[in-house]
Amino acid sequence: MEKAIKNAEEKMKKSVKALQDEFKTIRTGRASSALFENIRVDYYDQKVPLNQVATISVPEARLVIIQPWDRSVLPEIEKAIMKSELSVNPNSDGKVIRINIPPLTEERRKELVKVAKNMAEKNRISIRNIRRETNEDFKKRQKTSELSEDQAKRGMEDTQKLTDKYIDEINSVLDSKEKEILEI
Repeated sequence: MEKAIKNAEEKMKKSVKALQDEFKTIRTGRASSALFENIRVDYYDQKVPLNQVATISVPEARLVIIQPWDRSVLPEIEKAIMKSELSVNPNSDGKVIRINIPPLTEERRKELVKVAKNMAEKNRISIRNIRRETNEDFKKRQKTSELSEDQAKRGMEDTQKLTDKYIDEINSVLDSKEKEILEI
């Protein structure tokens, strides 16, 4: 029984971590190197992550500087950034790319909050599915007399407590991301 609950908790932790990683890619009014984590660049006929061909730095709150290790890849980096959904314009001087992160419009902020809420809901569903699978396991083990009725019931109660805890954690992560997006 303990093993099933520990396993469920590990999966729930991963779900919260996945949400936090997803939230890093949502653009807020501030510059962040995490915004560029999912951008892939054509480099010698292969798609590679931007951070494997360049240094990404954030010297100011609204400025990102990308310095490629190989200057010949500069045009490819610019193309990849323009194709991305970030809606930013890269400015190149032949050595580095500077990207000013403009403040978000009120309408765009509301859209991003909706996107964040959808991401959070997907992770809540994932946690509920983990609960369902764990409870089904307890019921199955009770039928085969591996667990008593009381043990199965206690296992399901513990699983529900875990579920509540991690759904609260997801709500907390969502609240802080919402505040960050709506911040001017």
